[in-house]
Amino acid sequence: MILFDSHAHYDDEAFDKDRQEVLDSLTKKGIGFVVNAASDVESTKKSIALSMEYDFIYASAGVHPHEASKDNDIDEIKRLALSKKVVAIGEIGLDYHYDFSPAMVQQQVFEKQLQAAYELCLPVIIHNREAHKDSLDMVRRFNGIKGVFHCFSGSPEMAQILIKLGMYISFAGALTFKNAKRAVQTAMEVPFDRILIETDCPYLTPEPYRGKRNDSGYLYLTLEKLADIKGVNTKEAACITYENGRRLFGI
Repeated sequence: MILFDSHAHYDDEAFDKDRQEVLDSLTKKGIGFVVNAASDVESTKKSIALSMEYDFIYASAGVHPHEASKDNDIDEIKRLALSKKVVAIGEIGLDYHYDFSPAMVQQQVFEKQLQAAYELCLPVIIHNREAHKDSLDMVRRFNGIKGVFHCFSGSPEMAQILIKLGMYISFAGALTFKNAKRAVQTAMEVPFDRILIETDCPYLTPEPYRGKRNDSGYLYLTLEKLADIKGVNTKEAACITYENGRRLFGI
């Protein structure tokens, strides 16, 4: 059984003490591919460096909404996105829960990066927190663009709209939480060929390890929950989500 972790942050400082040890262990734990999602220009460079060091790691290039007012050199992001192991523009989007960047600045940077992805024919990795309507409206402006709403927090109805627009829906460890009723309902209703799984590590560690640092070795717990929701065995769920990841990111 081989798993595809569609969203990780191994450049995060949480891995500074044992990054190599963790990454060297992942293929033995059944991890076939990892997409390391960037958060700014420096993070993009680190993600690309990791992708060059490890065959199974791929990178994205992008500016997270938290960083939109600090590091928004989209021309540099576009240049870095030409690297042979960059498979997406991301992590981009809108986050109205925190006030790290003004909403208007987030929207401007999000739109520029959607345009960059459209021009480069790359999928997008979208962060959306408490900005459902604006995120949906922005994606609608770019007809034909593909990508994934990572760690999906919207409604089942929103997920169906996104699917029609060419998007995938990704679930992280939060799917295993006891209060994840809406995520479970969404997973039930989303077609299996549009679902990805992720860790978002070092964050969102699945139950029963919630609170500990996350890594791709825990991805199987999210897979098991998804398989249970879909009424299939874990091997079938692994195969489907693995192929979905390869298809979206062109791996």
